[in-house]
Amino acid sequence: MRFKKTYSFALWSSVYLTLISIVFALFSYFFFSKEIDLLSIFIFEVIVFVLSFFIIQYRAERFIYKRIKKIYDEISILDVDDLKKKSITTDIETLSKTVQEFVEGKRIEIQNLTERDSFRRDFLGNVAHELKTPLFTVQGYILTLLEGAAEDEMIRTKYLDRTSKGVERLVSIVKDLDMIAKLETEGMKMNFEVFNILELVQNVFDLFEMRAKKKNITLQFDRIYEFPVFVTGDIERIEQVLINLVVNSIKYGKPNGVTTIGIESYNEQKYIIKVMDNGEGIKQEHLSRLFERFYRVDQSRSRDQGGSGLGLSIVKHIIEAHNETILLKSIYGEGSEFSFTLEKAK
Repeated sequence: MRFKKTYSFALWSSVYLTLISIVFALFSYFFFSKEIDLLSIFIFEVIVFVLSFFIIQYRAERFIYKRIKKIYDEISILDVDDLKKKSITTDIETLSKTVQEFVEGKRIEIQNLTERDSFRRDFLGNVAHELKTPLFTVQGYILTLLEGAAEDEMIRTKYLDRTSKGVERLVSIVKDLDMIAKLETEGMKMNFEVFNILELVQNVFDLFEMRAKKKNITLQFDRIYEFPVFVTGDIERIEQVLINLVVNSIKYGKPNGVTTIGIESYNEQKYIIKVMDNGEGIKQEHLSRLFERFYRVDQSRSRDQGGSGLGLSIVKHIIEAHNETILLKSIYGEGSEFSFTLEKAK
């Protein structure tokens, strides 16, 4: 156990005082009076040493404690109730450690707040940008119709159709923002149940069969499944995940391409569901940010494709709300593979 620093200070101070006292005592013995025997001088010096040690130790602790207490009183972030007299005054490093821990904690807190503030600014900027385009589109067509274009039936039908598409995009953005907000604030509770994931995938295939045919993209399983595959999860949310991933694969898939979904055993407790395509793929520098809200690999082309820019972010939130993992592999020019885990039904 390390010798406490104030004890060391008091010990050596007492030694120095005792040595000085001995010098004076011997000087008095040899030059003034030899009636006092050496044993008495020795006992006297021991008493001086012991008294000096305790007095110096007490004074040192008191001195340090008062000044450290003043620091605690003046610095609002330090709680004076946390100040323990014995520990703080017998080892000054305790205060240093406390302050260092506080500084490190505040540094991390400031860093997190800075990142959040940056994220908030980016998020608000993205929301404004995403809403601005369809809003201005709708506003422009409506103003044109009000200024007299509504008299022409062909123009009226065309402009109202485009206005309807702009409104649909606005509704899509608002709905997706609402879903993310609920997921982040735990307002959207998961309703876990057992269901057949193969049946759910087939329902999604049926839902988007016509959209896929427009680009000659085939939606298929990776193999023939002879038996149902039962998993545990929120069926509506997992359907949303599959919809977003399949729509994404169609949107960025190559004409005459293929979107394939496969289910494999991940470990004893989980399955892994893979959504694979042979589309254009994603460059390596975009992979780490692909699940961010409103992040687009190609800004102009992505907006031409429509959508809210929140699909993959919603996928990530839903999978994490299930306490599961989502993975992404992609080779630019060859295709992508999005996969996520789900718990096996017991």
